[in-house]
Amino acid sequence: MQLEVRPDPAEVGRARRWARSRLAGSGIEADEPLAETLILLVSELVTNAVVHTGCPAVLRLSLPGTAAETATVRLEVADTSDRAPVPRCVDGEATGGRGLALVDGLADRWGWSPEGAGKRIWCELDRCGQSRAAQTCRGGVSAYEGLAFEAV
Repeated sequence: MQLEVRPDPAEVGRARRWARSRLAGSGIEADEPLAETLILLVSELVTNAVVHTGCPAVLRLSLPGTAAETATVRLEVADTSDRAPVPRCVDGEATGGRGLALVDGLADRWGWSPEGAGKRIWCELDRCGQSRAAQTCRGGVSAYEGLAFEAV
């Protein structure tokens, strides 16, 4: 399923509402930590696409069928900008610039690839049946730990 997103910051809220509405039939409860994490990731990736590229984007969401306890949720945002996501280091007082660091910290996997004249940024969340804070599915330490980055 997908949603076309205009290059307008107001579209971020619409993208969050759209993603929430898709959770109902997937077996993921709205108050489940996975759902909350997914909505935050939608916010970050759509914000990066519309604010930093100024181009339309397409949000794609792949959700498991009902009650799939170990399924993977995949989120993709494709835009028509050929500018690669560039990590930025920001100081503790900055009010922005932490988007990719959040994606790296919250997603089990993420990356980007060129797509036609633009690019696609994607992330995946594994549904392991426990809260993200207690999850041990991913393990390890993030290469971005302690740093803040944003796609520009």
